[in-house]
Formats: sequence, C-alpha cells, structure tokens
Amino acid sequence: MAAYTLCLCIAASLLLTQPTSAKNDAPCLPGKWNNAAQTFIKRHLPKGTPTSLDQNQWEKFIKSLGGCDRPTQSFLHPDELEKVKSVCSSRGGKVLKDNLCISKQPFSFVTVRSIQGTCGIKSVTQENKHLILACEVLENQCVPVHFEGNFRDQKPSNNARDCQDPETRGQAPTFKVTPLWLFAFMLIFYAF
Repeated sequence: MAAYTLCLCIAASLLLTQPTSAKNDAPCLPGKWNNAAQTFIKRHLPKGTPTSLDQNQWEKFIKSLGGCDRPTQSFLHPDELEKVKSVCSSRGGKVLKDNLCISKQPFSFVTVRSIQGTCGIKSVTQENKHLILACEVLENQCVPVHFEGNFRDQKPSNNARDCQDPETRGQAPTFKVTPLWLFAFMLIFYAF
C-alpha cells in the first residue's frame, strides 16, 4: 500500500508541476496576455516606418523603437492595419496549424536583419509573401498577436478552414499526451 501511495504522489506532483503551453492549440481562442495585440502592432506596424530601404534610416528607426534586442524584425505599413487584422478572420486568412493563420493574399513588408544588441544593420529587404500570424481572442475579437516568419514561402491551402471558422472556433484539444502524462500513467498502472 505504501508503494502505491508513493507512486500516486509522484505521479500527481509530476502532472501538477508540468508547465503549460504559452500558445493556443487553435486560432481564435482566448489569449493569455491582454497586451499581446498592442505589442504586435508596436513591433510590426509602428508609425514612422521608413519608406526607403536605406540602412541608415532603418538603423535610426529601430533605435528609436528600442528594438535592438531582436536580430530579425519585419515591418508592415501602418496603413494596412485592418488588412493585417483580417488575416485572423474568414475574410483574410486560412488556418495553417496550431494557433497560426496564413493570409489568403500576399503582403508587401520589409525585413530588417541586424546584429543583436547593437542595431548594426546587416540587411534591409523588401518581401512579398503570405503572412503567418498567431491569432487569439482579446476583448471579444480575434486579433494577431505574433508574426511568424514564412521562410519556406508557404501559401494557403484551398482545403484549409478559414481562420475564425465558426465550426472550429473554441474547439482546441483540451488534453495533450506528453511524456510526463505517459510516465505518470505508467506509475499508476504498475502500482496496481
């Protein structure tokens, strides 16, 4: 009986101390950080974005934002805010995976690569790709909260569901089998 109690206590401790995921399993589920949408806008659609690809202008701009800690940054034009937000809706996006939606149309944006911590600019590149955005519900609206790089130049699948599809919204899996769950299950199973 003591061995069973010990195994049960170990299994419970493992399960209770397991960290939770910082991202949702599907788009348009309630977000965990209330300021995520504002942080997204501040990072990717700030006012005063340079209109040229001049490295000196971009270095000055990124320094003014205090963003020298991120070696790769992508910027969209602030006038496109509503179009960017539409990626998290059936109008403008398709579900890609997890909480990510991909835009139905390509966007034009600038990617700046710099030396981390120094703001020394390595390159400023104009890109034209489909956006991949993490989408969460904040204040009853599904909004972008994270810009994911589209390194493989992915395009939306015609067979994918629309982002914020009413049939899929809020239906993320509630239980994921992880190694800790399997270990705890084995401890309880072998204790009998």
